[in-house]
Amino acid sequence: MPNVEEQIRETEEEIKKTTYNKKTQHHIGLLKAKLARLRMEAEKRKSAGGGGEGYSVRKSGNATVALVGFPSVGKSTVLNKITNAESEVAAYAFTTLTVIPGLMEFKGAKIQILDLPGLIKDASKGKGRGREVISVVRTADLVLLMVDVFENNISILLNELHGSGIRINTAKPNISISRRSRGGVNVSFTVSNPRLTERNVKSMLAEFQIYNADVVIRENADEDRLIDAITENRVYLPAFACINKLDLASADAVEKLKKKLADFEPVAISAEKGTGLDELRDRIYEKLRFVRVYMKPPGKEADMKVPLLVKGGCTVGGVCDMLHRDLKKRFRYALIWGPSSRFPGQTVGAEHVMEDGDIITIVARR
Repeated sequence: MPNVEEQIRETEEEIKKTTYNKKTQHHIGLLKAKLARLRMEAEKRKSAGGGGEGYSVRKSGNATVALVGFPSVGKSTVLNKITNAESEVAAYAFTTLTVIPGLMEFKGAKIQILDLPGLIKDASKGKGRGREVISVVRTADLVLLMVDVFENNISILLNELHGSGIRINTAKPNISISRRSRGGVNVSFTVSNPRLTERNVKSMLAEFQIYNADVVIRENADEDRLIDAITENRVYLPAFACINKLDLASADAVEKLKKKLADFEPVAISAEKGTGLDELRDRIYEKLRFVRVYMKPPGKEADMKVPLLVKGGCTVGGVCDMLHRDLKKRFRYALIWGPSSRFPGQTVGAEHVMEDGDIITIVARR
């Protein structure tokens, strides 16, 4: 029987050779599910066997941004220009052989920027220590896709990230899978004319040895989205593109490149000359969707001068974690004034999502 790596190659080849249409949809869905399962198996075996030395980065600040790009596109120069870091810079590939963090202080936020070794084709399969690099990307809050006016095939970067379970500028599948001990698989669709059929769903779940579950599909999902929901190891990160070395190309060439990368809202800069760095800082801050929260101690006025900066989607429980590691354990309830409250002083629990400009009082057990 072929080993896991051989099975992966064989399955990949069969998917490539099979034309996608209504007749082959079910078969391709099964092949994709099998491929995802095999890759998970292979990854577990490598992890169990010890995959060599990885990169360890301690997170700091209000958010973390990963600089992802090809070797020699100027990531280290960008890091040095917008943070307090000193990353080695040279005009040859693979200068950065480890992860170098820097701190960018901007508009009251402390943003950690990580300069990562350059990604190359097949990085997701381990080439060029790609797996270690991508494992750091998975922990970030924002991905900055770095290209330059010469090396700008961004699809290679996206393919390597996608192959490692990182989904860029994509929402998490609106699919719930609740496993149970018996009763088979019940599938419900809340959309009309779904691309998947009940047969597709049940067969693909069986590939992952899920035989009893309630499945609710609330979007017009395809096989790939269903697999992402089943595996539960995907990371969904915002990203935008940064085009470096604009000083080495004509204005027309830069404009054409910006149009080519329009889906990724590119910012054009020259890190070496310092051009466009203010726009880059602004875009990083904007993409992190910071929310300003003002603390109001019980029985006192709110401190409106110094807000607590949290990431968009942060809950009251997340605010507790930022204030003190034990506060969430002692949490009773919170009082909210501002955009997220239905009325001033609303009593909320730890799952309440904060909005920009909220005032909060946290009441905890002593």
